[in-house]
Amino acid sequence: MSFLAKFQSLWVIFAVLLGLYLSRFEVIREVSGYLITPSLVLMLFGLFLGMPLREVLDAYRNRRFFFISLMVNFLITPAVAYLLGYIFLRENTALWIGFVMLLVTPCTDWYLIFTAMAGGNLPLSTSILPVNFFMQVALLPLYLELFFSKEGFVNLWSILESIAFVIVLPLLTAQALRRLRFSERLSFLASFQSLFLFIAIVSMFASQGQAITHKPFLLLKMLTPLLIFFLFAFLVGVFLGRLILRSYQNTASLTLTLMARNSPIALAIALTAFENEPLIALALVIGPLVELPVLFLAVRGLLLLKKLSL
Repeated sequence: MSFLAKFQSLWVIFAVLLGLYLSRFEVIREVSGYLITPSLVLMLFGLFLGMPLREVLDAYRNRRFFFISLMVNFLITPAVAYLLGYIFLRENTALWIGFVMLLVTPCTDWYLIFTAMAGGNLPLSTSILPVNFFMQVALLPLYLELFFSKEGFVNLWSILESIAFVIVLPLLTAQALRRLRFSERLSFLASFQSLFLFIAIVSMFASQGQAITHKPFLLLKMLTPLLIFFLFAFLVGVFLGRLILRSYQNTASLTLTLMARNSPIALAIALTAFENEPLIALALVIGPLVELPVLFLAVRGLLLLKKLSL
């Protein structure tokens, strides 16, 4: 595990602050905008190099975990995300869209760190990752079309083009290289995933930092609905885990897969599909600043429940 992966919560904050500082310089603002999408594409390409498609079938081995996870992540969570956004963010549609995009994309990688810290079922958590990834990519355009088509912000074809460029193309290229046995020569890219994300976040805030500094309290509106969602996901995971899975390890895995979100995937799509609405992407960058400390607290809460004979 790389240094950046181990201390993600700290370097995300540092990347945001560095980007905001660099946004003061006009030359950097202009150049940094061109670095965001390439950095995210390289990050995702490195991720896809280590994702064999055959692992999707592994998630079916624990059918209860599989169906509970899919039901909550892709049926209940989108409805909750839309409702919370309507209550707290409807006055700013861009923030609302970014908030929904964050919550309807369950995490596909580093949440395993928190699963290990909580003593969860790591192989089970790993097996659901490819399923989560393919489901969120397939359903995200449908969610946005369903929830926001009347707002005039959503262009379905633009979203599909964005997914094709930043998700599907790197995925197919990575899988083709795996079949041709070239992936080993490019395996170094996988170890630089966090670095590419760091560059993307710095570039994002360097190019769009003016939008934040001029409206510093706007993004704070996301704090309350985010905290409500994470509390909801934690309680649902613990309740369903105790009721159906009846195992602390599986309950911990379920709870964390319901809480952790996949902001890099959503961010890559937002930056290309909504390039004229920077607040959508900014909402997706701010999300992890709340999420990461909350996941640390969730781990402590799960370990406490374990002591109390969950």
